[in-house]
Amino acid sequence: MQVTEWQKNLPTRITYSRIVMAPIIIAVMWPNTLHWNLLAAVLFILSSITDYYDGFFARKYGVVSNFGKFMDPIADKILVTSILAMLLSQGKIDAWMVIIILGRDNFIGGIRSVAAVDQIVIDAKPAGKWKTAMQMVAIPLVIIGNWDPYLPYLDKIGYGVLWVSVILSITSGIEYYRGFLKNRKG
Repeated sequence: MQVTEWQKNLPTRITYSRIVMAPIIIAVMWPNTLHWNLLAAVLFILSSITDYYDGFFARKYGVVSNFGKFMDPIADKILVTSILAMLLSQGKIDAWMVIIILGRDNFIGGIRSVAAVDQIVIDAKPAGKWKTAMQMVAIPLVIIGNWDPYLPYLDKIGYGVLWVSVILSITSGIEYYRGFLKNRKG
């Protein structure tokens, strides 16, 4: 199958779209009203879905690259941490959540850097995938907030699910570190 230039660039453009959407979602969250928060949540969900499709099209068109493998988690972190910072400034989440998530992400980034130098590949662990899934569910719920009288506890459900993702962040960080140590010794 002949891959066109457009198809070659599609996965990277999809990845970049998450980076571009982060400040747009934050701007939409700024008024902090139900209607704007609903729009921000929808934009966040659509942006989160692109995390699947960049990899899907890279594999489909046979254009998987080291650049794409590197940029994909960076785009995810820019999107998620930007939104978490905004939620923190709005008083919707706890500072500890953000500190743990950012700390884990920086720790894993450091391990990835060392692993890359040592030419070690560490597979993604289930806890890390679950952590991401929980964040993608929790964040829109927290963005929307209390939708009284229709869904009065939506924000509290999102807050609880976000704490689950924080616990999974710690778990996946430990798993990732153990995987690094195992591959480094082997």
